[in-house]
Amino acid sequence: MDFKSLNFTIFCINNVAAYLHRDAREIYHLMQDSNIINDYIVPCYDVLHTFSKEYIVEDLISFMRKKGALS
Repeated sequence: MDFKSLNFTIFCINNVAAYLHRDAREIYHLMQDSNIINDYIVPCYDVLHTFSKEYIVEDLISFMRKKGALS
């Protein structure tokens, strides 16, 4: 993972956590355990980072629900 992808991943985790009113560590573990970071956020960085914060957060929450990381 390069520096840009790492910063973007942190951005995603923190913003999803803030939106859900949860701790960032909890969101990190949910995303890590369901492989969202390595299988979605990092590989799709080039496309994802061009969208708005709101779109990214909604997309990630939807994807987390689809993967069973959120109920």
